[in-house]
Amino acid sequence: MASSFHFTSETPTDSMFSDIQSLNKFNEEQFSQLVTIVFSFLLEPNTSSRLLSQLDDFADEQGVSGPALRNVVKSLLAVPYSAVRRNLSPSDLKEDFINLGLSEEKSSHVSEKWKSNLVGLSRSAVGQTLMVNQLVDMEWKFGVTAASSELQQVGSTFIQMKLVVNKGNKTENVYMELSVPEFYSFLHEMEKAKASLEYFS
Repeated sequence: MASSFHFTSETPTDSMFSDIQSLNKFNEEQFSQLVTIVFSFLLEPNTSSRLLSQLDDFADEQGVSGPALRNVVKSLLAVPYSAVRRNLSPSDLKEDFINLGLSEEKSSHVSEKWKSNLVGLSRSAVGQTLMVNQLVDMEWKFGVTAASSELQQVGSTFIQMKLVVNKGNKTENVYMELSVPEFYSFLHEMEKAKASLEYFS
């Protein structure tokens, strides 16, 4: 059976469904705090020890089981982690969380957080990819938003990028979409990285 989810082509496991549904037990403030912890880790993925200590603190404060909380957060992390790689929209992400059994209100909260951090998440994912894999090719193209549900987006320019990275035994495409200022910021980071590599080579 084909998956009806955007973040994965396979049907999620039963444990993922139960982990995500258990998030409905948290009140708004607790849930918001947990989502903030998850997104700060997604933006800086090399901070796993900080993530674990934040989760232990959260478990102590809220009186919940630490190991159970870690499993729940593992499932919660898996969705946006795959979503970055698949270039999902906030509405696709929200739909996936609702289909996993998360309440509409909580799914909206995650989707808003996703929307406001999308550039940072893309940059973090690309940074991680380039850190462990060789960049083979890069394509980019300009676009102009002709229609959008958000009026201020119409007429805005953006850049779509396709990076081809060498994974050792195969190549993989990584996609990202940036506004022009974000693209220049990304370019600046790449130039700094290139200068560092040349300095040490």
